[in-house]
Parts: sequence; C-alpha cells; structure tokens
Amino acid sequence: MAVKEIVQLGAECLRQVSQEVDNIDDVKGLIKDLKDTLATVDGIGLAAPQIAVNKRVIYINFGDGENEYVLVNPKVLKVSKKTHEDYEGCLSYVMHEGLVERPVKVKIEALNENGEKKVYEAEDLLARCFLHEIDHLEGIMYVDRASEMYELVDEEE
Repeated sequence: MAVKEIVQLGAECLRQVSQEVDNIDDVKGLIKDLKDTLATVDGIGLAAPQIAVNKRVIYINFGDGENEYVLVNPKVLKVSKKTHEDYEGCLSYVMHEGLVERPVKVKIEALNENGEKKVYEAEDLLARCFLHEIDHLEGIMYVDRASEMYELVDEEE
C-alpha cells in the first residue's frame, strides 16, 4: 500500500471516536498502510486516526521481531489497580513528552489481522502502549492525561 502522512495535534480526526470494523477484509489495506508508515518513523505504535482514518485499528511493533500486534476493535477487559507514572511521546505531537499515569497491567481483547479474536495480557511498556493507542480510538490524546508536559530540544540547536 503506502506510507501515509501522520496527522498532528489539532487535526479534527484525532478528536473523533473511531468506528468499529465490521469486516476484516475492509481494513487489510489500512493495516498495510499502518505497517508501512510506522516503519518509516521512530515509534512503536500507530492508530488509524493518526493517518486520518477513523477506524478502530492499531499497529504496534517494538522492532524486536517478537512484539508486533495488529489490534482491530480492541476492548479493555481489565486494568490493574496499581499504576505507574512515566513519560510518553506521540507521533502526532512530535518533539514533546508528557508524564502520564497508567495502569501497570492490562487485559484486552481484539481481532488480529486474520479476524481471529485474541486476548492479550500485558504489563509495563506494552500495557502503556496498548492503552495509549486505544485512547486514540476514543479521540483522547496523551496530553489530555499528562500531569506535566515538556517540549524536547533538538541536540543540534
């Protein structure tokens, strides 16, 4: 498919609730676009609204050959009471980071790219990533949850 432009904070599509996917075949091209686009940037997750498509599709790839996930219509089933505050960034708000408190563990259900229902239990960075990307599907940006925000400085300046 193609590498798409990643929209930035302020784009209307980032604040809309995404639509459920009825037929997995309808989003095969979208999944490929998410994979192609994420491969060109320094990030580990991308949600469809970030490429201006309001469908409930997420692609996560840690680049280690093992932690790669396509999540279609993800639903949070359970979160831990224990939380942890850590820094997050976003490909739709480059050169910024924020301190965000999130549950340490999460259990989610989603369809994979073959339309099979899967349940994932994740903790730490993967749990944070799942929740960050699922927020995108709800029109929520991490800046909405951040207790502190920082602008990053280019080291060449």
